[in-house]
Amino acid sequence: MNVNNIILLSMALGSLLLSACADFNHKPANPTAKAEEWNVRSVQHGKASWYSIKTNRGTRTASGERLENNAYTAAHKTLPMGTKVRITNLSNGRSEILRITDRGPFDKKRIIDVTIGSAQRLGFYSRGITAVKLEVLDKR
Repeated sequence: MNVNNIILLSMALGSLLLSACADFNHKPANPTAKAEEWNVRSVQHGKASWYSIKTNRGTRTASGERLENNAYTAAHKTLPMGTKVRITNLSNGRSEILRITDRGPFDKKRIIDVTIGSAQRLGFYSRGITAVKLEVLDKR
């Protein structure tokens, strides 16, 4: 086997290993996003804001879980911890399913605080606040 064949074989094996690692570590962006799996229990309309580790003054939530800026989680004043909600940004139609892990917002004019990552995905990070539809979900 000559040097060129060894180099080509090494490149092919390296490429194969990289693609296998990428597939092994791949996680879906939002594993709860399948809309057909949920029944809507109730609907609220109001304002959403975002929060982060910095604005929360730490990484612990009211549920005891660690707050992560890109997590699919949110804070609500009264919904039970673990409740799934679908948040729809009414200005652009983007939506995602989040899990309640914290308490808030502490402003009477707002109905939910989402993580900074969710605000970016929903398209309202730069504004800070947006009008939303909040759907409380149950598994079908």
